Amino acid sequence: MANGDVWILGIHMTKFGKHPELDVLDLASEAAMAALADGGVSMRDIEILTAGNLMAGGQIGQQIQKQIGQTGIPVINVANACATGATALRTAIMAIKAGEADYGLAVGAEKLAGAGLLGGGGKKPDRKAFEPRGRHGSVMATDGLIGTTNMPGTFAQIGMEYLYDNPYDGAPLELFARIAEKNHAHSTLNPLAAYQKKMSLEQIMGDVMIAYPNTRSMCSANCDGAAAAVVVSDAKLRTLAPEQRRRAVKISASVLTSDPWEEACQVLPDINTLTRNAATQAYELAGVSPEDLDLVELHDCFATAELVHYDNLMLCRPGEAVAFFESGATWRDGSLPVNVSGGLQSKGHPIAATGIANVWEVCHHLRGEAGDRQIEGATVGLAHVIGLGSACGIHILEKAV
Repeated sequence: MANGDVWILGIHMTKFGKHPELDVLDLASEAAMAALADGGVSMRDIEILTAGNLMAGGQIGQQIQKQIGQTGIPVINVANACATGATALRTAIMAIKAGEADYGLAVGAEKLAGAGLLGGGGKKPDRKAFEPRGRHGSVMATDGLIGTTNMPGTFAQIGMEYLYDNPYDGAPLELFARIAEKNHAHSTLNPLAAYQKKMSLEQIMGDVMIAYPNTRSMCSANCDGAAAAVVVSDAKLRTLAPEQRRRAVKISASVLTSDPWEEACQVLPDINTLTRNAATQAYELAGVSPEDLDLVELHDCFATAELVHYDNLMLCRPGEAVAFFESGATWRDGSLPVNVSGGLQSKGHPIAATGIANVWEVCHHLRGEAGDRQIEGATVGLAHVIGLGSACGIHILEKAV
């Protein structure tokens, strides 16, 4: 076993959407078995399993094993908000880096169809007033108390703050609607997306307002789905068949951050700093710069989030996210395509699966297997997720030479 480079050998995501006939284990097992087949290996080869899920209770990894094969290997169950899938993948990578395994399997799965928007259900019917309690007594859910829910409210504020700090003369509603318009258009080329429907600017702006300036069409689509990845050490990859080596994707950086200490509030999540810190670390580890990227899959849980992450991921100069978007760069035929999959707003967001699903999208472009949405000549891509709490995961991926 070696602690050098780590590669993605096989990867798969299920069709995202509504699957009333399947439970979370069905979805997870489908993704895991397909990832194994994609990599040309079997469960007997896997030496560590990392599994992510938020809604189905503990030990989902062991439950997956009972469906696809129990081999006595260590199983690590992961829950890390919307960064759960990326954390499961990073955990498998770390085991290989540590020399404890040559093959790892990371799985993320969730059943969320019909769950409503993220962060709902914060106020109980009999709760009339705020009563601080517990270790986080100064934090309260805002659902029903100030007219929105935690996630939509937080990310709406983030977007508006960005426009305040970097003055914008246009209409915020239209600006963010155009970001959603891009992602909905991209989704029409992704057969695995939950929604594959192009939406006009007027439709998006006229949709139900969730938390200004995000309408429903600008929010992530909670749905059912799973994704899985097989990772392999560099030493083991060198022993495999030429076709397996050709399709392998190098993981040049795998980074996970949380909110840093700051002088001001230690309670409210800081969406920006932990992403910028993760990006800085990832570029340094990979030895690449934002200019080297051919595509990006970032965590557009809301249209406002996509805009600020252009800046946080250093895809543009500080404060110039609006100009970067308005240049057309982030469209599929632009200079740096963002969320060619359709993003969370169209591809869907089964929370624990998203981190690996974003990696799946990038891998398919680097392999030249993305079909009609293929970014020609793609050699380097970045996958990003963020979870309130807070956690940020970034993976930089490179095409095999």
